[in-house]
Amino acid sequence: MKNTLMKTVIIGGGFAGINLAQELLKNNPNIHVTLVDRNNYNFFPPLLYQVATGFLDASNISYPYRRLFRDHANFTFQMGDLQEIFPEENRIKLSTGELHYDNLVIATGTTSNYFGMQDIQKYALPMKTIDDALILKNTLLTRLETATRSTDALERKRLTTIVVAGGGPTGVEVAGMLSELRQNIFKKDYPELADLPFDIYLVDGMPTLLTPMSAKSQAYTLKSLNQMGVQVKLNKKVVGFDGNAVSFADGEVIETSNVIWAAGVTSERFAGLPQESYGRGSRLIVDEFNKVKGEGNIYAIGDNCFQVTDPAFPQGHPQVAQVAIQQGQNLAKNIISTLSGGTQKPFVYHDKGSMAIIGRNKAVTDLPKPALHMNGFIAWLMWLFVHLVSLVNFRNKLKTLYNWVAAYLTKDQHLRMIVKPAPRLEDQPEAIS
Repeated sequence: MKNTLMKTVIIGGGFAGINLAQELLKNNPNIHVTLVDRNNYNFFPPLLYQVATGFLDASNISYPYRRLFRDHANFTFQMGDLQEIFPEENRIKLSTGELHYDNLVIATGTTSNYFGMQDIQKYALPMKTIDDALILKNTLLTRLETATRSTDALERKRLTTIVVAGGGPTGVEVAGMLSELRQNIFKKDYPELADLPFDIYLVDGMPTLLTPMSAKSQAYTLKSLNQMGVQVKLNKKVVGFDGNAVSFADGEVIETSNVIWAAGVTSERFAGLPQESYGRGSRLIVDEFNKVKGEGNIYAIGDNCFQVTDPAFPQGHPQVAQVAIQQGQNLAKNIISTLSGGTQKPFVYHDKGSMAIIGRNKAVTDLPKPALHMNGFIAWLMWLFVHLVSLVNFRNKLKTLYNWVAAYLTKDQHLRMIVKPAPRLEDQPEAIS
């Protein structure tokens, strides 16, 4: 191999970025990896909803990057946001400084898509980050406390009614978990609200839930949620939310203070890359090696890339964890191969199936080869196992398993604390005389 140190800068430490970094750092001293992320920790997005509903602590699904990679001398972490790319100079500008690179890999994932509805963005509760999950938990618990003191019947109804927008896995999982909270916890913790129904709605603009999954999974999910008391409304397009009521394209209005937004995602755009580099959903268009269109040494992997060269996925890959993981691993092998003058391998996605959890002992799983559908308790166990082993380290696995076992045996959880940092004095100019 060449003696020159190859500087690879990775923007984003999610599934794609972490797997790329781990593969590059395996016995490759001639590669220096710099990981850039706006947070100083990796987290596991599929379990965010359990943090938001108090079944897991944030530390169960997150782990510091510096701790994860501290045994690698050829690794650097820099906390910051990507602001601009200068391709002709092999340089990037961050919110915290500048970096030069030999290879730049953009793995920034996605953000919530509000489809231009500013009122939704202002008042709804997203769930894309740890911060979002903690804010959601604090907000819902605070509103329940407010409802216990309110003497206004309409206000009490609004504060205890929840609308989940988006019928994908996240929306289904959140609605199912909230249903279990309503059944096992809410009316015990809040006896003042025992006369209220705690209505939970799951709404989606499509005619089915879990659109990418099989018809059997969709049917089982709908039936299960109905049995759990979730009011599912399909072919329902949200058009507005003012903080007190959510409105739909067909004119229906639901009085609520709580809209959880899981209805769509979009990718970020970065200064320095031409507009023609972006495709559907602001995803970066890449070739079969994940190289960004029109660029020589800039790559994109994971949810923020749009790749149509895979024969089985001519419309692009689904934005799921397995695609991101496999793209990160494949790109690492190609970068390593480049150092030794070897050939690169085009990315081909190996679909391992899809799954979604609905509630206690209820889940759905679709396996592609052979085509197989499973639901109920077996699918639920599979979901738990897959997500447990996918956590980044043993500590997280152990703590999560403990919380799950305790919650399953007691039908309860103990993380219903409203913890909000107090504002600093300098953030309150009116308090300064």
